Amino acid sequence: MITEAEKLVANGPQQMNNLCLGGFASKNCLSSYKFGKKVAKMLQAINDLISKGVFDKVAESQPAASVVVRPEERPIALQPTIEKVWNCIVDKDVGIIGLYGLGGVGKTTLLTQIKFCTTANGLDVVIWALLNPGRISVEEKAVDIYGVLRIKRFVVLLDDLWERVDLNQLCGEMEAREKIKVECLEPKDAWKLFQDKVGDETLNSHPNIRKLAKQVVERCGGLPLALITIGRAMACKTTPGDWKYAIEMLKRCSLPKMENEVFPLLKFSYDNLPNVTMKCCLLYCCLYPEDYCIPKKRLVEYWFCEGMLNEFDRISEAQMQGDYIISSLLNALCELEAKENKFFVKAGAQLFEEPDIKIWECAKRMSVMKNNIEVIIETPKCPNLHSLFLSENKLKVINYGFFQFIPHLTVLNLSNSSALQVLPRGISQLISLECLDLSHTAIRELAIELKSLTKLKMLDLSCIPYLRRIPRNLISSFSRLQIFRITSLTSEDYPEEDNVLNGGNENLIEELKSLQHLNTLSMLPLTSMFALERSLSFNLFRCCTQEFRLSGFKESKCCLQTLNLRNCENVEEIKMEKLHTWVSPGTSYTSPFYTLTSVSFQDCHKLTDVTWLILVPNLRYLGLVQCVKIEEILSQGKFGEVADVRIPYPIPFLKLEKLVLCSICPELKKLPLNSDSAKGNRITIDGNEDWWAEIEWENEATRQTFSPFFRSYS
Repeated sequence: MITEAEKLVANGPQQMNNLCLGGFASKNCLSSYKFGKKVAKMLQAINDLISKGVFDKVAESQPAASVVVRPEERPIALQPTIEKVWNCIVDKDVGIIGLYGLGGVGKTTLLTQIKFCTTANGLDVVIWALLNPGRISVEEKAVDIYGVLRIKRFVVLLDDLWERVDLNQLCGEMEAREKIKVECLEPKDAWKLFQDKVGDETLNSHPNIRKLAKQVVERCGGLPLALITIGRAMACKTTPGDWKYAIEMLKRCSLPKMENEVFPLLKFSYDNLPNVTMKCCLLYCCLYPEDYCIPKKRLVEYWFCEGMLNEFDRISEAQMQGDYIISSLLNALCELEAKENKFFVKAGAQLFEEPDIKIWECAKRMSVMKNNIEVIIETPKCPNLHSLFLSENKLKVINYGFFQFIPHLTVLNLSNSSALQVLPRGISQLISLECLDLSHTAIRELAIELKSLTKLKMLDLSCIPYLRRIPRNLISSFSRLQIFRITSLTSEDYPEEDNVLNGGNENLIEELKSLQHLNTLSMLPLTSMFALERSLSFNLFRCCTQEFRLSGFKESKCCLQTLNLRNCENVEEIKMEKLHTWVSPGTSYTSPFYTLTSVSFQDCHKLTDVTWLILVPNLRYLGLVQCVKIEEILSQGKFGEVADVRIPYPIPFLKLEKLVLCSICPELKKLPLNSDSAKGNRITIDGNEDWWAEIEWENEATRQTFSPFFRSYS
């Protein structure tokens, strides 16, 4: 109706031109009469429509997108196949389309390139599902889904629906109306892809390498996965001998049979890793589920406790080696090699009970993480088991005798088992244990029997909200401990004298002081000034502490260095004089905060000055929440008045990635950012839209630079 009304309005000027005699007559009476009648009829229809309408709500949240944008890969010579698939999708007579081809040929990449417009093509729903024969959904879920979708026209993209069978036959079993094969690349496109992965620098490093590289490409048979994997492996091979050896190895791979088309290529890449350490570290990733976002820092800590990073005795140094290994590894796992090394992995396999112990009793490393296991009742005999991942299950009970016959267990991961309240006493029999991860569990207390774990190097008690009791002298008995994390320290439920959590955590600090190998410490919160001063006065803590969180301070002033300062209502300032002592003798750092990357202040209502942040050269995250008196974030001029402070960093906040400002002083009109601050960074700024509109910038160019990075809270 609006469209029709707009047409009448558009014709209005022409009708006005027909009027004469002061608008009381028309040069074309019939035309004007018909036009006026249409207008009157339209007005009546609009009034009728409005009278029937319900306008309780005039605006709603924007509906979810019909199609969620997925990350796209660059397609290689797939356009003709994409068009063929799309033509089948829009054809109403085609119900099921079977897309088949060798593993790694580009089927998933092809699906990411199909652009769905649900409105234009009459589609109600587009679904992307990853299917694996070993992970069949519960039948009841299928019934529910069918009930929703049976009256809609929809597209389902089934990915990862392949195993070592004839996929052409599989499409037939699906009763696919159309079967489309995704072909391997033509020689010209294959060479282009391989050249891109190897790089011109390597290809030009010797006159013979380009010719040898073309032989490698020929052996890959146009399979994109092979070209990418081997191309990356050869990217640093600059001698003809390396390439000749690679060609000889590829000749032994029976390509492109379905049974062998992928794993021999991955094994080739695996075999080309420079040392045994990298191979062991790569295989360790098998313990995680498919597509799992593996936390790099935690992975390196497990490697360290397993003894894989044997070049270093301290975790801080081993972390560097681990980071180097991670950056060097290809994103590929070799299943065959993992079996040879006795891995048992059922991660993310929708298990509701532990696997049959006869199957995994010979395993060296085992993972059943990310399942639905609630109770472990067996007593397995695993003389060779070194790593056990039980994390991300629904564990409530672990049999007392479960750990009785696992004498060489080194890494035990029980993290993210939110229903686990009690550890079995039998865990004290794991005398070889070096890593115990209990983070994000519901453990209520630790038993004194854990003293027998004398080889423990890592103990993670972070994010355990119900932990109320740790016996005295337990933590101090772990003389080899290097990594210790603990949070949510309160002891209201257990006021006994033998509880190390009594007394504002001062007792725990005293026990930690005896640990001479402590290298990584995260301890939060600290609730008393005495506990903080005891921590800062102990030189070892200064070197190993990664995080202090301070909560509930009542003192009017305090001197501190911190990553998180919360609920400290009476803290007015952070003095810098004492904090200079954090620079150890002989270090090359000119800033005492060289390693500090994240700072947040929350509910510090009297804090006015955080300009000391200019001394934090590697700051990546800064959060200021409910700090209503902060008027200045950075002032280089102010520090110029302090004689013993030298500021060698001319560009402040050069590495800042995220700045959160929420309910801070409304007088804060300038940000510590200039045009250089954004170079090479993708910074995010969260804040109130009205506040953002009033920010003052050094010039308009700087404003334009940071505008795309702002996200409004309102």
